[in-house]
Amino acid sequence: MTLAPDAVPAQPSDLPGWTHTYSGKVRDLFAPDASPAGRALVAEHGDVVLVVASDRVSAYDHVLSPGIPDKGVVLTQLSLWWFDQLADLVPNHVVSTDVPEAVAGRAMICRRLEMFPVECVARGYLTGSGLAEYQADGQVTGIPLPDGLVDGSRLPEPIFTPATKAALGDHDENVPFAVVADQIGADAAATLRELTLAVYARAEAIARDRGVILADTKLEFGTDPVTGAVTLGDEVLTPDSSRFWAADAWQPGRSQPSFDKQYVRDWLTSDASGWDRASDVPPPALPADVVERTRDRYLDAFERLTGRHLF
Repeated sequence: MTLAPDAVPAQPSDLPGWTHTYSGKVRDLFAPDASPAGRALVAEHGDVVLVVASDRVSAYDHVLSPGIPDKGVVLTQLSLWWFDQLADLVPNHVVSTDVPEAVAGRAMICRRLEMFPVECVARGYLTGSGLAEYQADGQVTGIPLPDGLVDGSRLPEPIFTPATKAALGDHDENVPFAVVADQIGADAAATLRELTLAVYARAEAIARDRGVILADTKLEFGTDPVTGAVTLGDEVLTPDSSRFWAADAWQPGRSQPSFDKQYVRDWLTSDASGWDRASDVPPPALPADVVERTRDRYLDAFERLTGRHLF
């Protein structure tokens, strides 16, 4: 992964009680510091981390410039909404949204989990890397599928297609269920599969009622060190971790318009950008209209799914 020179803003300077520990493509993590405020956070919440969603946007292993305004707020607020919808199915890692004013709306205080090294993917429709596997041998992670499926086809039933978690900048690798079972144990693997499909079923039904198709989603789970329970972590069911399509525009046999950064990908690979993806040259800055349209798609996803306006 490469970073555009101005793609990563300076860390917020006024986060009392917290110290910055990590920056990913989109999120920054902060741990309680040794100050009285930091000690108070640990006393109240235990071993926690402040998860801050930035407005950074990445594509093809590059973090781009500029970011997408309010993207981090959409990701955080939509995740919080989904955590509420799923609370009876699986516990989650959020312990508080009482965060410093500098990151209000885009941050949450979360219990630190012992994460499973698995990307838990549920697919209800065939597209992306799943489509590529199917076209090669009629299977996805070893699961045979019917003949005649095309890009965007609805599957007979949702499937669990896990992936190994890659190092930052590398691509996750789809693997058969047996590989996950060997890696983390059969019982744990079965639990992750059951929870992933249960979350997908709940979310797919909620989205469908709102005129949105949830094609697939990626989840991450860990073990709560206090309770020992398998717990849902990271973000959940956002346009960055899921494919959402407008139901009234769904048309199998072609690429579906999606509520995410597709405008960014399309522009980068168009002649208009002048960028050669195969080169070592970083992508150019995003035009204002691409930024605006991408922001609109993120906000549209939030509003359609939750039924409320963010701003």
